[in-house]
This record gives sequence, C-alpha cells and structure tokens, in this order.
Amino acid sequence: MSDTLSLQQRRQVYEGAVRLHREFAGVFSEETIERLLADSLDRLLSDARVMVFVPLLAERFARERLHSAAKIEGARVTDKPTVMFLCVHNAGRSQMAAGWLRHLAGERVDVLSGGSTPAEQVNPAAIEAMREVGIDITDQYPKPWTSQTLGAADVIVTMGCGDACPVYPGKRYLDWELDDPAGKPVEEVRGVRDDIEGRVRALLDDLEVSIAIPN
Repeated sequence: MSDTLSLQQRRQVYEGAVRLHREFAGVFSEETIERLLADSLDRLLSDARVMVFVPLLAERFARERLHSAAKIEGARVTDKPTVMFLCVHNAGRSQMAAGWLRHLAGERVDVLSGGSTPAEQVNPAAIEAMREVGIDITDQYPKPWTSQTLGAADVIVTMGCGDACPVYPGKRYLDWELDDPAGKPVEEVRGVRDDIEGRVRALLDDLEVSIAIPN
C-alpha cells in the first residue's frame, strides 16, 4: 500500500477490501480482489491532487473493474448493453456523455467511461452545464480505461483521443467529433452538452433502449 496514505486512509482501504470480498465472494478470489484494488489505488494516486477521497474512489474503481471482469468471464450474465465513453482526460466530454446516458437510460444500460491521460478532476464548467439540465455529475472522477472495462463494453464511443484510444477487436466503435470543453466557459460548454445529448438519444434509439421515465 502506498506510503502516501495516512493511517486513517489505510483503514479505509482495508474496509473497502472487506466490502469487495463480501460482494464478490464465490466470483473472484480474495487475492484477485486485493490485486485489483491495489492497482486501482495506485492508478488514482498517480493523478490525485486531493488525497482524502482516494480510498473511496479506489474502491469504486475496483468494483467497476470487478463487475466488468465478471461479465467478460461469464460470471455475470446480463442482457443490458454496456457503453464505454473514452476521451483524453475523462474530465469533460466523456463525463457529460456518461451523465446523459445514465440519466436517459436509467438501469437499462451499463455506463462506463475512461481516459488515456486522466485529469485531476472533472471539468467544473462541465459539472455546471450538466447541473443546469438537472444532471449531477459531481460524484464522478477521472480514471483510466482498463482491460476489464474495455473488454466488457459492447459499444465504445471515442471523443478526440485519436491514436491514444485503444482498439479492441470485435468491439463496435463510434467516433464522436465534439469540441473539447477544456478551458471554455460554461456559455460555450452548453453547446457541447446539447450536442452530446442528441448523440446519446440517437445511440439509445439505435440500441433499441427506451428512455427512462424520470422519478
């Protein structure tokens, strides 16, 4: 475990491991779970600016990877499509797209996102633009793509990452040409947000997934 963590954070990582062991008992060995948790922690620590939330985010990241690995290995059977959004920093376009898809599809689609070079935080302008349409993405965080999340995806949507985006044989790829919201004010990000909404709605129609009815 990283020496940069406090004793309290180390305790949080341990408690996260206990929860993951309980959740994935009979699916993965404790060694596999702990290896993925440690790797998730290391990946997030390399880009972390605020350390306090890293143990919790590492647990979430590891859980996402374990669910994905279970789907790949046939231990988790689902008829829901899995869509992965990729961009460079996983801080703007891919986070807004994931937010739209979760909002519109509800539990009908598994939604993943990742970046080739994750940023330290989600773009505040993207957060504000999404808040304006009633979608909260403040609990999201930039993270790298992994072999587990890519392997579980049925559709991979790339957004401006070019050659940095991985190519997995047999996957359906879509490339969305979108303006990068990095460094732009909210006034300009709104247009990107609305463009993404239209594309997500079209993707749902193509996947034959109905729009969820808001609560």
